[in-house]
Amino acid sequence: MTMQVTTASEYHPTAWYGQMSGREKSAFWASIGGWILDAMDVQILSFVFPAIIAAFAISNADAGLIGTSTLFSSAFGGWFAGALSDRSGRVRMLQITILWFAVFTGLCGFAQNYGQLLTFRALMGFGFGGEWAAAAILVGEIIRPENRGKAVGAMQSGWAVGWGMAALLATLFFSLMPTELAWRALFWVGVTPALLVLYVRRAVDEPPVYMQTIQNLDQSGTKPNFLEIFSPAILKTTILTCILTTGAQGGYYAITTWLPTFLRTERKLTVLGSGGYLAVIIIGSFAGYIVSAWLNDRIGRRTNFILFALCSIVTVIAYTQLTIDNTTMMYLGFPLGFFASGIFSGMGPFLTELFPTRVRGSGQGFAYNFGRGIAAMNPLFVGMLSAKLPLGQSIGIFAIGAYGLLILAALLLPETRGRVLTAA
Repeated sequence: MTMQVTTASEYHPTAWYGQMSGREKSAFWASIGGWILDAMDVQILSFVFPAIIAAFAISNADAGLIGTSTLFSSAFGGWFAGALSDRSGRVRMLQITILWFAVFTGLCGFAQNYGQLLTFRALMGFGFGGEWAAAAILVGEIIRPENRGKAVGAMQSGWAVGWGMAALLATLFFSLMPTELAWRALFWVGVTPALLVLYVRRAVDEPPVYMQTIQNLDQSGTKPNFLEIFSPAILKTTILTCILTTGAQGGYYAITTWLPTFLRTERKLTVLGSGGYLAVIIIGSFAGYIVSAWLNDRIGRRTNFILFALCSIVTVIAYTQLTIDNTTMMYLGFPLGFFASGIFSGMGPFLTELFPTRVRGSGQGFAYNFGRGIAAMNPLFVGMLSAKLPLGQSIGIFAIGAYGLLILAALLLPETRGRVLTAA
């Protein structure tokens, strides 16, 4: 792989979109559309928890298991989809994963008992994890090097859009329908992403660098091999990227899972359950994704990771150590969403550039979802530590530790900004 020098004009925050070809734009919109709808389907669950608990007479722990099962199955889904995208194609896996999470989200609305809902939601998680892997690789390979960070980061911003859509739909449905129907209808709406597959089939092509790689492998009589990411030549990259993603996601889960409980129980704040506070966090998240996407191409992948990790540490210290009233908390929702979410804009382009094309799906899918699987334990560890230390300190210890891991990995990995992807 070689490095490409970029010019100052290529750092313009919006010019990159106009520079894309029609096919590049089609791939971008298909991927961001899939991610928006994926996020909507995932976030619906958080708004229907009270209705589900009442409908099936289950405990909070039972409801929490639904979310946990989705998260763990999404990790496996990302591994499998990434590896299969090396063999079957990025576009084909994007179609399959969109259909998968749409169908099983819709089936959740027909669940007649807790066991069925748990099963459908866990199966939905396979598509949730797989869709990101396929979409991020597709955009990363098809967009020119100088714009890769901005394009893949902009795709990541679709998460905030999908989150906002879920919040608006939940507000509308629970206002207009009986509770026992509203939560089911929300899941039924989750079938709509399946329509996106029709657009993907018609308008999106496989990236040329991927097609050339497959042609080269066919000529040599070989196939992409998932296990190559553990070979001596690539193992260091695999390990460090796993640490990087564990740090980013571990910090995010430690903060977002336990901060609301800490602020309600120990700080006695009431603004947390308000729509206004949620809106501020969602807007902050969207802004963080977009700004981080631009910074990735402006200051580099590694520097941007370190910057957002340090700012996330400052934010969590402010939340857990400062005396905060409801008004201040409303404003602090913006930097919380901005930094904790924005750090993910660099994941797609960085992982795309670190792995060779022949195993890019395998490496990217494994590293990102290894981090997700390990980081999913952070909420449990915070809860266990809070039996001996105050909850605020427990959150801070695990969040700072996680972001420290990210910074270490970023320092040890090479800078890849502007790297031209090759058919290798």
